[in-house]
Amino acid sequence: MAAPDRTYQSPLETRNASRAMREIWSAHRRAVTWRTIWIALAESEQELGLPISREAIESMHAAKESIDFDAVAAHEARLRHDVMAHVHAFGDAAPPARGVIHLGATSQDVVCNADILILRKALDLTALKLARLIDRAATQAARWRALPALGLTHLQPAQPVTVGKRLALWAQDAAVALAEVEARRDGLLLRGLRGATGTQASYLGLFDGDASKVEALEAAFIKRLGWPEGRSWRLCGQTYPRVEDVRILSSLATAAAAIHKCASDLRLLAAFKEVEEPFEREQIGSSAMPYKRNPMRCERATGLARFVMSLHHSALDTAATQWMERSLDDSSNRRLTLPESFLALDGALDLMINVLGGLIVNERIVASRLAAELPFLATEEIMLAAAREGVDRQDAHEAIRRHSMAAAARVKGEGLDNDLLSRLAADPLFSKVNLDRALDPGRFTGRCAEQVDRFIVEAVEPIRARYGGRWPQEPDLRV
Repeated sequence: MAAPDRTYQSPLETRNASRAMREIWSAHRRAVTWRTIWIALAESEQELGLPISREAIESMHAAKESIDFDAVAAHEARLRHDVMAHVHAFGDAAPPARGVIHLGATSQDVVCNADILILRKALDLTALKLARLIDRAATQAARWRALPALGLTHLQPAQPVTVGKRLALWAQDAAVALAEVEARRDGLLLRGLRGATGTQASYLGLFDGDASKVEALEAAFIKRLGWPEGRSWRLCGQTYPRVEDVRILSSLATAAAAIHKCASDLRLLAAFKEVEEPFEREQIGSSAMPYKRNPMRCERATGLARFVMSLHHSALDTAATQWMERSLDDSSNRRLTLPESFLALDGALDLMINVLGGLIVNERIVASRLAAELPFLATEEIMLAAAREGVDRQDAHEAIRRHSMAAAARVKGEGLDNDLLSRLAADPLFSKVNLDRALDPGRFTGRCAEQVDRFIVEAVEPIRARYGGRWPQEPDLRV
């Protein structure tokens, strides 16, 4: 039997986040991205006339993907500096380039630019999964567009809605979040090559004070990274402005809030037995109560979403306390808040994509819960129908009020069914009112079905057009 692992592993790694998102935030991806930065820097410096040999460049390319993390750890134990540890390890792997790796750069010329490249990939995957969530919610909304359901305000019976309208509302929240994530992704700016405090003094030194060459160096560097021309910060200190992290984590928190709302609503509806999550043949709902079908996926998604929302405030604190050109307290904090926000949201998205893909709607329960309350909800319609038949409006109002109070006392005090309809049918004031027609649930849902149709056409179809050709694989819910 294998020896037990006695070290901590994050549940985001072992239980929640997808392999694709974990790979984006992996130590290997980060190290390779740093080496990509160093190669682009060296090639751009060579292009601008600095004495960097072809052999040095070729050796860097050859060693780019082969990261010896043991060597990195040994260097860092000695140097106490993670970037310089990687510089030395890269130099060990590419000896002809040892003297030119990181030439003129400061650590944040590497770290900040690499972070933006990683963030772009993470935001893109998040956007794709939000789009998939919207697609699945909209598919269910279309299916149940016209099914009347008991509306709830203050979690109390209110005017009927449709199951499809609720699903469309959840999809709309996710669409708002998607727009936020896309805006962050499409608006990302590189730090560029700015040196220790953002003045580019070190690069001026490389080119004997020639500012035009410094400008050309940065432009060549950005182009080699495959980044749009001119898309870098106009000004920065030692790092790119940490308010950008605030905006990114705000967009993730918005997505988390949308997931939290959807998952919480589904948990409440599951308690009413109106809906159920997908449930596997051998799945266990409770260790003590074998009959239970707990909404555990929505519960997990809620917990993960809550965690994502909580991390946004940490980014605010970090941005607010970056003294002058930079304070290093951002580093240890960002190593947690950035990846873990993405990893936790990724896990929540996968859960809700799975739930909405296999959502079970118990139509008879939905109908019976609405029917139990509908006589009360229909009283205004019944009163108006009586008035149209010549009954004095105030007399009708008083009769309905009296019968409603008696029916409510029967339901609440005796635990019996709602007999308001039979009471009204026996009252001569309402003898000419078609009570069956007045109690048709479809008469009380307004334009719900039409609103669902319009939302799908105007909001969902453009999202499907942007993302539908590259849906992610079906979520692998490991537990």
